[in-house]
Amino acid sequence: MSAPTRLLELDDLDPAQVGRILDRAIAWKAASPSVSPVLAGSAVAALFEKPSARTRISVEVAVATLGGHPIYVRGEEVGLDTRESVEDVARTMAGMCSVIMARVFDHAVLERMAAAVTVPVVNLLSDRAHPCQALADLLTIREHFGDLAGRRVAFVGDGNNVAASLAFATAVSGIELVVASPEGFRLDEQIVDRARNLGGVVDLTSDPYEAVRGADVVYTDVWTSMGQEAEQAHRRIAFAGFGVDEDLMAATPDTAVFMHCLPAHRGEEVAAAVIDGPRSLVWPQAANRMHSVRALLCELVEEA
Repeated sequence: MSAPTRLLELDDLDPAQVGRILDRAIAWKAASPSVSPVLAGSAVAALFEKPSARTRISVEVAVATLGGHPIYVRGEEVGLDTRESVEDVARTMAGMCSVIMARVFDHAVLERMAAAVTVPVVNLLSDRAHPCQALADLLTIREHFGDLAGRRVAFVGDGNNVAASLAFATAVSGIELVVASPEGFRLDEQIVDRARNLGGVVDLTSDPYEAVRGADVVYTDVWTSMGQEAEQAHRRIAFAGFGVDEDLMAATPDTAVFMHCLPAHRGEEVAAAVIDGPRSLVWPQAANRMHSVRALLCELVEEA
């Protein structure tokens, strides 16, 4: 199959493509890696409407180590749909860059970009999806356990964009997923149906202890994401009892590990003793943002 022209959600990749990306990421992490300079002489546009630490660093390092030149663009510099249209911004970038990567508030912006250009468009985060994070999650799980198929991931918290991409990531890799959320914050049923149509095993529950029983990975995210600050007080009340603490981790097998996409609020969605404890994989997971996006970029441009 030829390389995809976009990555707006994980189901834009098939299982074989995901496998190649993970294989390459692992190989390039090995001692004395030989990284293919597939972006030599090329530029990659990285548009950020939302600020970020891991996403910006991972993209810039990945592009540079592939021989390319990352161009960081703030949202206010281009003024999407105020100074000029989303489509015109995308066409300008595509005329000078081999790939467009964007971290946006509204997922529709990415869809409009992808429809306007022929170069690959990559979702670095939107209100609906976070596929690059999910690739790093798969890489982290595979590195730790040695395989993916048959593993069980319990996501405890908001059924948000991270949970949505995780649903597709687990579906294309043979991992079982259970998402525990309070009523009103559950993973969207359309996402669940799409993941199941891909062959995924996705279950929903309102009981965190039920979710983590037999889990290989316990995963959580902040209860209040960027742009939801006005809901913070309400969300703290709604998510009471959904924090990942030592008691919840004690209900898992001894081999279970903890993951978090970061940033984290210690004492809220996760206890400090968990995220900073011996079962936490959050720092290898964060580092894998670069390794996975570098392999993704190679997949996107190799045959484009």
